[in-house]
Amino acid sequence: MKSSELLDALTILEKEKGISKDIIVEAIEAALISAYKRNFHQAQNVRVDFNQDTGSIRVFARKDVVEEVEDSRLEISLEDAKDIDRQYELEDIVEIEVTPRNFGRIAAQTAKQVVTQRVREAERGIIFSEFIEREDDIMTGIVQRQDHRFIYVDLGRIEALLPAGEQMPNETYHSHDRIKVYVTKVEKTTKGPQVMVSRTHPGLLKRLFELEVPEIFDGTVEVKSISREAGDRSKIAVHAEDPEVDPVGSCVGQRGQRVQAIVNELKGEKIDIVSWSEDIVEYVANALSPSKVLKVNVDEENKMTQVIVPDYQLSLAIGKRGQNARLAAKLTGWKIDIKSQSEAEELGIYSADDAPLFEENDAEDSELD
Repeated sequence: MKSSELLDALTILEKEKGISKDIIVEAIEAALISAYKRNFHQAQNVRVDFNQDTGSIRVFARKDVVEEVEDSRLEISLEDAKDIDRQYELEDIVEIEVTPRNFGRIAAQTAKQVVTQRVREAERGIIFSEFIEREDDIMTGIVQRQDHRFIYVDLGRIEALLPAGEQMPNETYHSHDRIKVYVTKVEKTTKGPQVMVSRTHPGLLKRLFELEVPEIFDGTVEVKSISREAGDRSKIAVHAEDPEVDPVGSCVGQRGQRVQAIVNELKGEKIDIVSWSEDIVEYVANALSPSKVLKVNVDEENKMTQVIVPDYQLSLAIGKRGQNARLAAKLTGWKIDIKSQSEAEELGIYSADDAPLFEENDAEDSELD
């Protein structure tokens, strides 16, 4: 790297990468001091001067002015110092140029290494800053390759890692597939920024609804809670402060178009959209959609509910391998114990005279099969 090329490189770095020229010059000078001592086996104190106008590089030995010299590499006598300049006094520092004849080649290599390293560090810093702002956000990437631990997803400026545990069990990934991923973690490593992404995180579902439902994006409809068993089934509780707005209907869309777009993106994952309520009886009844609920008994102290459903709805309320009840419990944050009507009547916790909750549970809850 010639001196003119080096100066040009410093100017470009300052303009394009935002790295101060002075900071790089300091780093180059420090690296050149090490290079000088290493290549010329010198233990003296030296200062390297990098001229930013001409690009020339000079090395100066720094020696303390003393009465009696004990180490000529570090000290100079007052008499010899005055031979250089009559104004020197004891304890002053004299600088003597010691630039080796062939130092230019070493200096050029060292400067190039420093500039390259600083460019790499700057680019890593820019990439980290860009992606740390995308943490907990959704991005579209292209599958590059995969091994037994990760799928590598190209996000443009960086290759993100999709761990095996964050991959959806109902999906097969192929090179060049375009997929939406949720950014779970961005961190600095010795090899540069590392971005971890997920296809199973509940946040992915929330972000997909924000993309598809303008009312969620603008805050008219609020996502209160999500429970998800990725690739199989999810529940999402929504609410609107404005009584004129139908939160569930907004999410479903005309003829189910909005929610269907999300189902398609998640490769057929079923999604129940339920209406959130401050009333835990109503909320739990809604959360168990598509099952109908007759009665909900609430144990506030233990945060438990006992739900009674018609006999013919028991298996639907519980769901395959208990999935519907499990997702409803996770959605509401309450434990849910489900009993059939006949069992509840035998236990004396329900009678035919109890008012059913069909009306509360008949809202436009959406369950896509």
